Amino acid sequence: MQRIDVVAVALIDSDNRVLVAQRPPGKPLAGLWEFPGGKIETGERPATALVRELAEELGIRVAEADLHPLTFVAHDYSDFQLLLLLYTCTRWSGQPAGDEGQPIAWHKPAALGALAMPPADVPLLAPLQAFVAGK
Repeated sequence: MQRIDVVAVALIDSDNRVLVAQRPPGKPLAGLWEFPGGKIETGERPATALVRELAEELGIRVAEADLHPLTFVAHDYSDFQLLLLLYTCTRWSGQPAGDEGQPIAWHKPAALGALAMPPADVPLLAPLQAFVAGK
């Protein structure tokens, strides 16, 4: 089974809200809410990939030093295994916007469980909620 390595971020604002983006129509798992990020390209470091993805998807600039690894999950989908690395970030430049047309929204961590999310994202919620509660 092919493995796809992905990085994502929990952008946390000054009100301890987390940014999520909705998967666009025509993509797998369309309509579900997820943490922004994307695939790690061959030879790319995870933090470098995340900086690139955030610039492409949200139009923001993030320094690698402001990305902090939080947790990860491995999830088997029907035709591939996903390895998802979740980082946190509280500092960025620019105003996040769905530059690829995807809706974005800010939610308190406790409210994320009410959103329809990809199966791989669900196990990330408890560690994220614990992290934000301990800030």
